[in-house]
Amino acid sequence: MVHTYELSIPVLIPIWLTEFSVIDVGLAQFPVNEATVGALVTVGFALFGLGALPSGVLVDRIDARLLITACLVGMGASFLLLAVSPTPAVIGLAMAVWGIAASVYHPSGLSLISRGVEQRGSAFAYHGMAGNVGIAVGPLLTILLLLAFDWRVVVAILALPAAFAAIYAFRADIDERAAVAATDGSGESPGDGDSRAGGGVDSLGDFLTQSRHLFAGAFVVVFAVTLCSGLYYRGVLTFLPELLDNLEIAALAPVEFGGRTLQPSRYIYVGLLMVGVGGQFVAGKLTDRGRPEFGILGGFAALAVVALLFLPAAALGLPALLVASALLGFFLFFVQPFYQASVAEYTPAGSRGLSYGFTYLGVFGVGALGATLAGTMLTFFAPQQLFVVLAGLATVAAGLGTYLVTRAPSSPAGT
Repeated sequence: MVHTYELSIPVLIPIWLTEFSVIDVGLAQFPVNEATVGALVTVGFALFGLGALPSGVLVDRIDARLLITACLVGMGASFLLLAVSPTPAVIGLAMAVWGIAASVYHPSGLSLISRGVEQRGSAFAYHGMAGNVGIAVGPLLTILLLLAFDWRVVVAILALPAAFAAIYAFRADIDERAAVAATDGSGESPGDGDSRAGGGVDSLGDFLTQSRHLFAGAFVVVFAVTLCSGLYYRGVLTFLPELLDNLEIAALAPVEFGGRTLQPSRYIYVGLLMVGVGGQFVAGKLTDRGRPEFGILGGFAALAVVALLFLPAAALGLPALLVASALLGFFLFFVQPFYQASVAEYTPAGSRGLSYGFTYLGVFGVGALGATLAGTMLTFFAPQQLFVVLAGLATVAAGLGTYLVTRAPSSPAGT
């Protein structure tokens, strides 16, 4: 559900670029272009990541089920607000509401997996595959609905599934610390007493102490990897539908329906995202069989090469573009289970929510600047230069992976 909403936004951006001409924020007005719209959606995407840190603190103290329910309710409400937005400024407000609500999910869901499931790699893989289904289905559903309805009606329809998911999340009965209880040797039932004893943040002092402990070790390197990953992810996906629109794909014909046209670029965009399911699955299985640091090194090295070859491949014709798109989709999501599992390797279980809060502060908070980066590059420079910058980010992440490979893995306690 989180990624269904997240990846429907890039499909709407080309519509907003043509429907609106001015962004009025009261004290100033700005023209609508890739740079300003990129900055507008960056607000929501940034809050998606920035909110992960307080959410990570909360999940060490509050049931993840309740936090996930609140996340779903908030996301649905944000898309209802988006449906009635009269101006780009209100669209920005709706995106901000979405970002705050969505920020709750990753620290909650990933902490639940890391503390509740023994086969973490496989669990991260299946979890990631579900995310990729949303990543592909969200844009596909949005595209198909846009063939029949105005975009405001479409986003109102998209708000409905969140209500059903919220009901399910609220009623779900799960053991959030089953894996921790199975390995701590205490013999205490996970349901006895305070299941979060020995962990969590009770005060600002606790927060600062635990944060210093996390960043004193190799977690700081994993955090830097997440920064590069988030900037690459948001930088390549935010304007990818528009970039594909500008490519000549003569072998694919647009689909006409009810006076509306579905561009062939949309097929490629959705297909690229769906290939990511395979990347998540393969990476998750590999994580259970070896050190995730090798996956960080190899996956980001591949992303650097793909970024440099994507536009040259597109110039060669449709077959080469399809291959490049498939590789981009595969490796873009291939790297995620590796750094998710690395967080669990380099942090103590009692601070797992806080550690994933910092992780997604990096991936989606700082990473949100990738939308502004991409919009600015496309407004003032050429697409080729954007992909060179993306290749640089992937190269830095691969270098950090090399460092992690050469050092001894940390103990589960993060020491």
